[in-house]
Amino acid sequence: MINTFLSSWRARPRPALLGLLLFFCAGFADGALVPFFPLWASSEAGIPVGAIGLLFGCYAGGELLAAPLIGGIADRVGRRPVLIASSLGVGAGFLALFFVHGVAVTAIVLLLTGMCESVLHPTILTTIADVTAPSAHPRWFSLARVSSSAGQILGPACGALLALLSLRSVFLAAGGMLLLGGIVMLLALRETIDLGRAADQAEGDEEEEEGLSALLPAFHDGRLAKLLLWVVLFEVAGNWIEAVIPLYAHDAGTLTPSGVGALFAYAAALMVGLQMLVSRMVQARSALWLTVGAGLATILAFALLAASSALLTLIGAVSLCSIAQMLVGPFVPTAVNALAPPARRASYMAASSVAVDLKDSLGPSIGTALYALAPRLPWIVGIPLVAIASLGLGAAIGRARRSPSESRSGISASRKTVDSKEPPVAWSPNPAPE
Repeated sequence: MINTFLSSWRARPRPALLGLLLFFCAGFADGALVPFFPLWASSEAGIPVGAIGLLFGCYAGGELLAAPLIGGIADRVGRRPVLIASSLGVGAGFLALFFVHGVAVTAIVLLLTGMCESVLHPTILTTIADVTAPSAHPRWFSLARVSSSAGQILGPACGALLALLSLRSVFLAAGGMLLLGGIVMLLALRETIDLGRAADQAEGDEEEEEGLSALLPAFHDGRLAKLLLWVVLFEVAGNWIEAVIPLYAHDAGTLTPSGVGALFAYAAALMVGLQMLVSRMVQARSALWLTVGAGLATILAFALLAASSALLTLIGAVSLCSIAQMLVGPFVPTAVNALAPPARRASYMAASSVAVDLKDSLGPSIGTALYALAPRLPWIVGIPLVAIASLGLGAAIGRARRSPSESRSGISASRKTVDSKEPPVAWSPNPAPE
């Protein structure tokens, strides 16, 4: 049985499996770094507490600054060099934090690290999409989330052990893991796109655009812009669970800081254990069904939090939020990929990554600002916002289902890069009309 399982995985496309490995490395690095960065900044790096939030903003700012400009570079130079350079760049940036002191130097390091990170996740997803059939994309993107969540469980555990020696030592673990991922990509990853053919397809589809509009696909594809607008609204509101619960639980005396860490480790473990099961259960459901289901789960989580700050309520809210992400998480990159012309797949994925980065920057700032006005205000405001965003997201993806991009992408289930033994997935962003 074990031999059968191993043989089945060996038969999968190697670039997709390497992409899952790199997602694990990135999740591990984030999990090891983020919980301990504020403690290191205030206690060992001599950084004022008031500047810690600014430093996090520098990291997100690097991503937001670079993603629109270089996010689509993998369409022009290839997936392999971008993945190698970005993973090595982020790893080197995290390692550099071990040596730096002071606000200015730390801000510069984080800004440059964020610029490298801006192309990492979208290019991994693009690589997976290159070598798998469109009908299998939801399954593979679900596996990517599972891999990242597994890293986010092991990363904090490793970081907690290293923090006993020194808080700055967690940067060695975070950076070392991504350097390892970059070396593996260098040795084992093959290129997944024919750059000459991609250029010919781009010229055949439309005259190549110049300037910023060519680098920001959301500006010249109204369907993508509307889709990402709803993604941002939904994700910003959903991010309040993660951003506000630590304050909410601490001020109510429900959880200690370590208890908050355990709560979100539980959420990551839930993602690892249930993501693939949930994906299989809902694979035949429509786009609107999935987004509304995710919206209802998030609304119920907000309602529980507005009613009580008890421990069971917090666990229930985090569980519901995880379920919402299981429903919508693999769904968005699948829809974005369906909209993308073949020669601009990485650019479209980069635009989707910008939406996620906006969530990480806008979500905490808006959520904590509402919390400062009234402890239950984020949950009360979040209920109608999530309801509207989930309906809008479902409608936007419904329009993406009518996109002709999949038919002109030249990707078919019989292509040589897709293993014939890969099990089909019933749901796709372009199902046959009922």
